[in-house]
Amino acid sequence: MFDKQQKKIKRSAKLLQVISKYGLQDMLSRISNGSDSDSEKNKAGYERLRLALEELGPSFVKLGQSFSNRDDLLPKDLILELQKLQDRVEVVDMDVKMILQKSLDIVVDEHFNYIDTTPIAAASIAQVYKSQLKNGQDVILKIKRPNIEKTIQADLLLLKDLVNLIDTYSDIGDQINLKNALFAFEKSLLEELSLSNEKNNILRFQKNFKNDKDTYVPKVFEDYCDNQILTMEFVEGTKITDITSLVAQNIDVKILAEKGYQLFVSQILDYGFFHADPHAGNILVNKEGQIVFIDFGAVGAIPESDQSILESLILNFVARKPDKIIRNLKKLAIYYSIPNDRQFENDVLEILNTIHNSSLKDINVAAIMSKMKDVLKENRLVMPDYFYLLFKGISLIDGVGRTINPDLDVVSSLKPYSKKIFFKKLNPEKLAKKGFNKLTDLSDHFEEIPNELRSVLHKLDENQLSLQTEIKNMDRLEVVIKSSIVNLILGIVLAANIIGTSVLWAAKIGPQIGDLHIFPILGFVVSLVMIIVLLLRVLRR
Repeated sequence: MFDKQQKKIKRSAKLLQVISKYGLQDMLSRISNGSDSDSEKNKAGYERLRLALEELGPSFVKLGQSFSNRDDLLPKDLILELQKLQDRVEVVDMDVKMILQKSLDIVVDEHFNYIDTTPIAAASIAQVYKSQLKNGQDVILKIKRPNIEKTIQADLLLLKDLVNLIDTYSDIGDQINLKNALFAFEKSLLEELSLSNEKNNILRFQKNFKNDKDTYVPKVFEDYCDNQILTMEFVEGTKITDITSLVAQNIDVKILAEKGYQLFVSQILDYGFFHADPHAGNILVNKEGQIVFIDFGAVGAIPESDQSILESLILNFVARKPDKIIRNLKKLAIYYSIPNDRQFENDVLEILNTIHNSSLKDINVAAIMSKMKDVLKENRLVMPDYFYLLFKGISLIDGVGRTINPDLDVVSSLKPYSKKIFFKKLNPEKLAKKGFNKLTDLSDHFEEIPNELRSVLHKLDENQLSLQTEIKNMDRLEVVIKSSIVNLILGIVLAANIIGTSVLWAAKIGPQIGDLHIFPILGFVVSLVMIIVLLLRVLRR
């Protein structure tokens, strides 16, 4: 614990130094006070923020990257700047053999023919080395950078303190839901930090696509894996956007583009488990023409309860039914507050029409994703974390598809899945399972009813039952009730006066002026005045 705090203090000093170096205190002050309306000042400030994040290191770079697809939270100019963030890290000298021997408790030379000590890739969390096992199998070794856990843990503690500080002195944290965003980032970063977690992700992908002839998932060598080291098959392949090389291998790039798109959709709809960073550098094509995803550190997982709703969303998307799409979005949302349902439906219909009437080359997916995020933001639809990973994944796959085959028809590519989903929903086994689950829920509720009813009766018997109600617009309600009571009293008095006047008129008693009796006449005048008063009170309300 002391080491963590010591590391945190050092990182705090570094943070203050960088904030001062890039003059971020002025920019943050203007943003928190809402006084920075100069677009050029904003852009310059956002660029300084991006440079500061890069200098602060891996945690802050990844924080910026995680917010670079959150158009629903941040200004568009800041999003554009954050999208420039790269894992610009220097290669660190590591004694790979010593790390393997210490972590895996092996004599390295008995298990490996060779290990190339020059990394073929270096990222913020790990470095990658090429090697070969004794059986001749070429592999890569992904090894975490020294002390990376301590650095990231200290950075996360520091970030939590920063968020608390922002919440204390500014309302900007509440406006962009900063605490929840940081919680999601922490969860994602810690998962990516665990190479055991990445190994399990690869094994899950292998299981999902073991019978798919169009894709290949690299093998994992579990005997040489732990939380610090990941050993997996080295795959010879061509980058999926290297069209010249692919054509030279007699690979039809148009068919490849459709397979790649359908493979990503299959990850989402068939398994609810998808690659969350499918950019061109993470997708290869092997000699057999199979698509190979690599780097499984970042994945998205969809809860089983949400998968059925997503399936319905796809069906309604293909069928162009905005009202049902909205219903699906509401079911998926953690929270929503829609000010205008008609406008919401019109916005969704506009997006649908744009997609349905265009080929991929004519669709500006970035603009559509931005429009969709704007629509969600305007209607305060707070979606689950995986939903934003889906947005990111779709945008990246769009970039790959646009490069390979600009004429790809997105909607036509989805139609086979829409048929599959339709028949899946009508599957007797699925319907029986769904009915059984509903029946079980109903049975559980019935079992709870006697206990709850017994509790209510006991409280009633002991005079402990209280009823809490909340009435909105109470002040207005009080005015209405008082006015109604006054009107009721006036009405009763008016009725009594009319009856009394009628009796006096019939009795023909009291003083007279000529043939007219004075008391009945006065009674009718008073009644007339009261009727006018009542009418005026009713009309005014």
